[in-house]
Amino acid sequence: MAIKSSNLAAIAKATGIEWDQWCSKLRAGGADKLTHKQIAELAFTHIPPAVDNPGWWAQSVAVAYEQQISRRLPGQAQDGTFQGSVSSTIDADLDTALERWVVCVQGRNEFNGHKLSEPARTSGSERWRYWRADFSDGTKAQVDIGLKGEKSSVAINITRAETPEQVSEWKSFWRQILAEFKG
Repeated sequence: MAIKSSNLAAIAKATGIEWDQWCSKLRAGGADKLTHKQIAELAFTHIPPAVDNPGWWAQSVAVAYEQQISRRLPGQAQDGTFQGSVSSTIDADLDTALERWVVCVQGRNEFNGHKLSEPARTSGSERWRYWRADFSDGTKAQVDIGLKGEKSSVAINITRAETPEQVSEWKSFWRQILAEFKG
């Protein structure tokens, strides 16, 4: 199964362990018969102590290995659904970016040909602002707005898609919305 080479390069760079070495370590630990969680735990034991965010990198190793052994397709979540994201950066603080996002999407009856299954929700923390929506096709979208220097990064995460094609359709739709949003 094809794995995005950039993921493997990023894993090797971050962990200091080349992908073929990861495969050997995981195979030796019986990873082919382990659950995702167990593979991530096994990978974690091999990550050097100096690595920043070792838990995140262990998850990345586990996902890439599952793709390597044809257990998971690129973009496929552990539950078998698919996910993807699109993002952009705007010249605004967190609250202004969220307010602009809400104005951009409010009043829409359909999103990519699907209705909201319940009203969209907003929330925030000190460092983030969020907009979440569930759609009639079973997909979900979460907009994560975070600071990127003096600007805000706006990432739209699509989850619960049934196929990679459905993710692709949603990504095309959200790119159009981002273009309107940036206006």
